[in-house]
Amino acid sequence: MRDPQDIIIKPVITEKTTADMAALKYTFQVDPRANKVEIKKAVEKLFNVKVKDVNTSHMTGKVIRMGVHSGRRPSWKKAVVTLAEGSKPIEIFEGL
Repeated sequence: MRDPQDIIIKPVITEKTTADMAALKYTFQVDPRANKVEIKKAVEKLFNVKVKDVNTSHMTGKVIRMGVHSGRRPSWKKAVVTLAEGSKPIEIFEGL
């Protein structure tokens, strides 16, 4: 198995994900090759919590333009991790 730091790249912090933290749902940018089982084990090992569910989705990079030049932001994979009842909340803001 790969190292958990290689699977979990960074947390996604937005207004919506911050509101979901009250329901013990945390959003992370993950390695595009990682599957749900690897993501679950990585989160459990890194944060010492019990994971109930993992939902993943591929986020397509947006097309951007600067004058006549166009390009694309990189595509990435997002994982929404739901913690089990009774788990302690993850302190996301400590490492930022």
